[in-house]
Amino acid sequence: MINLLFSGNGKVFDGVLTCMLSILKRTDTKEAFRIYVYTMDVTRIKPEYTPISEEMIAFLDGVVKQYHPDNSVVRVDVTELYEKEFKHCPNEGAYCSPYTLLRLFADIVPDMPDKLLYLDVDILFNRDICLLYDTDVSDVEYAAARDHYGKYLIRPDYVNAGVLLLNLKKIKETGLLVKARKLIKEKKLVFADQSAVIRSTSCKKMLPQKFNDQKFLHKSTVVRHFSKRLFYLPYPHTANIKQWRVSDVHRIFHYYVFDDVLYEYLYLKRKFEEETQTENFRNRI
Repeated sequence: MINLLFSGNGKVFDGVLTCMLSILKRTDTKEAFRIYVYTMDVTRIKPEYTPISEEMIAFLDGVVKQYHPDNSVVRVDVTELYEKEFKHCPNEGAYCSPYTLLRLFADIVPDMPDKLLYLDVDILFNRDICLLYDTDVSDVEYAAARDHYGKYLIRPDYVNAGVLLLNLKKIKETGLLVKARKLIKEKKLVFADQSAVIRSTSCKKMLPQKFNDQKFLHKSTVVRHFSKRLFYLPYPHTANIKQWRVSDVHRIFHYYVFDDVLYEYLYLKRKFEEETQTENFRNRI
């Protein structure tokens, strides 16, 4: 079983769908995938902070089962855990959203596997996920690649937490996530969960940049991470271009290698919207 973890509210639907499709289309394995999505209701913070819906999860589950009957997408509501651990903590206004903190519960959510690959949703796989997932992490807490900007501006081994191959057995022994949660509750951190994980790390494995490339797409790239990046033309500026903005992927990045993924995404997104509209209409009758 290949175990993956995403987190977020309904707004992650596009990212999870595109990332899943890229994995399924690029991977040659007989192993089934179990894909966990941590979510929560924190509408007390913002009205849009509602959990990803059961309908979205059911649709995603149907998509992955077309590739392997044992594939599954599992919704895990961690609202109670979040409110107990992080309610009104200094990092609720995290640089992305409070949903970025949810990966820090992986050691205390029941029945999670020992080996787990956490992925941000703004990711596409260019090559087989097994090149990453089969990495030996038996003697470390996790494996991760360097942050493109952090390795220059902060320190050479500064990692990007958008791709974390977790060894939960080791993490429970060292208390990495216990320490990270403590930091989140005690002080405001620049990059919230990422900063907390890095400060709490005892032992990690550094991965080549091809396993989390935040700026370039090479033939060797396994993971292309569409995080915010710096552009120099026509003037220096940052932009946050995500893979589900298909026209921008073509116009700005000139990427066409993902078209099989992105065009299927557009078809499936429209199908989901039509099914949802039909169901809503039936419920009104």
